[in-house]
Amino acid sequence: MNLHQLNTEARAGHVDELNLIAIEGGDYLLEARVSGRAHPLADTRGERLRVHSVEDARLLLQALPTLSMNLVHGSVQDEMCGMGSMQQEDLKVPISQRSAW
Repeated sequence: MNLHQLNTEARAGHVDELNLIAIEGGDYLLEARVSGRAHPLADTRGERLRVHSVEDARLLLQALPTLSMNLVHGSVQDEMCGMGSMQQEDLKVPISQRSAW
């Protein structure tokens, strides 16, 4: 899904939420949830859209209608030695789509 498609889906009221997913190296990926399904956002070359900060994401999304947005950090328990096999969930924190500045 590209930004134009996201805008169309958002204006139609089909987007459940946007997720800003933290990845190794300090970058973030954007993912839209539409009807319960994940749709990674793509750039103009068709590659996964990466942003460098929450503010970069907000600037990129400023023309969209206000949507439910979350900052998501993957669980580190699955990468730690000696941890049990308990199921750990990712940390998902609601954030504002509009800047707090």
